[in-house]
Amino acid sequence: QVQLVESGGGLVQPGGSLRLSCVASGIAFSIYDMGWYRQAPGKQRELVASITSGGRTNYGDSVKGRFTMSRDNAKNTVYLQMNSLKLEDTAVYYCNAVLSRAVAGRFEYWGQGTQVTVSS
Repeated sequence: QVQLVESGGGLVQPGGSLRLSCVASGIAFSIYDMGWYRQAPGKQRELVASITSGGRTNYGDSVKGRFTMSRDNAKNTVYLQMNSLKLEDTAVYYCNAVLSRAVAGRFEYWGQGTQVTVSS
């Protein structure tokens, strides 16, 4: 059974920091590309950051320079360090795992989400 379990969300003031974690189980974690997505009320889910199995990162324009994604394959965990948080960062943050293979197909999994609220 595949599980992605996020943690680290909460309430923070503008300008503050949070670190989200996502622990994966039931998959060969090191070969999966991982991502963080977020969804604010009334808005579509959007990519926040991603990291390939090889460690290459990509960030959404709205978080570049403020957020950092990393992975620890020994712990089956990805992290999202969020600094200089803004009101508009308020959303539910979801962890995502994707593996694409030409023959075997595409495998994609989602976590249950963790709430991040930025408010003064």
